[in-house]
Amino acid sequence: MINRFANNPKTTRNIIFAALFLVMPLFLSDASAKERICLRGVNIAGAEFGGYEGEYGKAYIYPSDATLAWAASKKMTAIRLPFRWERLQPELFGPFDQAELSRLHDTVSRATELGLSVVLDPHNFAEYRGIKLGKGNFTAGAFADFWQKLAPEFSDDTHVIYLLMNEPVGVTATTWFDAAQAAINAIRRTGADNLILVPGTIWTGASHWFEDQPGGSNAELFKDISDPMDNFAFEIHQYLDVDFSGTNATCPRTGDAISALKDVTDWMRLHGFQGYLGEFGGTSSPDCLEGISEVAAFINKEDAIWLGWAAWAAGDWWGSYPLSLQPNNGVDKPQMDVLEAYIPTTNGTAPVCGTPAN
Repeated sequence: MINRFANNPKTTRNIIFAALFLVMPLFLSDASAKERICLRGVNIAGAEFGGYEGEYGKAYIYPSDATLAWAASKKMTAIRLPFRWERLQPELFGPFDQAELSRLHDTVSRATELGLSVVLDPHNFAEYRGIKLGKGNFTAGAFADFWQKLAPEFSDDTHVIYLLMNEPVGVTATTWFDAAQAAINAIRRTGADNLILVPGTIWTGASHWFEDQPGGSNAELFKDISDPMDNFAFEIHQYLDVDFSGTNATCPRTGDAISALKDVTDWMRLHGFQGYLGEFGGTSSPDCLEGISEVAAFINKEDAIWLGWAAWAAGDWWGSYPLSLQPNNGVDKPQMDVLEAYIPTTNGTAPVCGTPAN
């Protein structure tokens, strides 16, 4: 989600199932290493709110027990968890803040106990304390250092997934490619074999994947990304409004969005890659509800390529935010009523994604 609301969080952006999930590995077998439980759920915003030095509980919040329980009750299999890098690592190359790290661990534990995988999302837009990647001391090495410190914290839990960065923007694909590759290498040097999600630049939008930029497009450069453990997927975002930003009230460009997703799907199929739709959504307007349905249906249908999706967004502090999926006094939002039809289970077992078509 384009970061229009970060400084004003209150106005912005069954037990049986859980038990089954906890005994079910995220990776199904060595023989089918790219098959995984489909990751279908929501973003739960709040930990990325506020300024760098904001006080916990006043400027930002991690998901409540009630919100996590709601997600699990809908048979979701995963949540995407945005947080601020600067709070976890107050200085580049420095140690982690132990209080913030404890909050992150606590949230992951509470979520996984409910049967939810967690996508860790440093929600930073290729920026650290207002400095863009490649400027000053914000180097690819600094980014790799962050991930070399974070990766071992959750390396014993395959239900934790590492998204390298939310929506890199304001940097070229070349600059971002070098940093992403450095981070992947750093993660693997720690021995962590968790799934890694790799975004592109220009908000990692499907509608921008083939867009020309200095040094080459996302499509041109990222076909050469590598992972020593071959356990990664591309994270893609796609909104449906007039400028694909997710900040407008209606969704007149669903057709264009679906076309862009089809093009990225074909690109991933051609190169043997997989993807995860980390953000999409809209308001409760009729055209947005129809668009949300079309996108979820498309991603589910292409489940040999797409590992799943996370709609934007639930969160305890959204208030009247038009794209909020947070239930109001126990009543689901219209968008959630639409999405729930696309979170199927079979005999209590979540479906599998990443299975090559026959």
